Amino acid sequence: MNVVSSSNSLPTSESEYSRCVRVCQNRACRKAGAKSVLEAFQSHPVDNVNITASSCLGQCGNGPMVLVVPDMVWYCGVRVQEVPLVVEQHLQKNQRVEKMLYARFHPKGENN
Repeated sequence: MNVVSSSNSLPTSESEYSRCVRVCQNRACRKAGAKSVLEAFQSHPVDNVNITASSCLGQCGNGPMVLVVPDMVWYCGVRVQEVPLVVEQHLQKNQRVEKMLYARFHPKGENN
């Protein structure tokens, strides 16, 4: 698994990040464009956020999958052009992007 910092000053350990964005890079997600989604997140750095290429997140066929931890927020079918919205709204303003949430883990009307 590759770990890429998106902060200008590199923390000494992964635990010093407040959040981690995991972008699945397994076969089905890569086929759906996950490599470009990962590159898009890497090109939009946010302080204290670690961008990580992840192995399979176990949701094949719904990708590219993106998981934000420790928030445990799942985004599915993420496209490159949607990454700036996730960065601005979720990572900077702490508001989930409701229209992109993975319904299996975030049913409509759920407030978590």
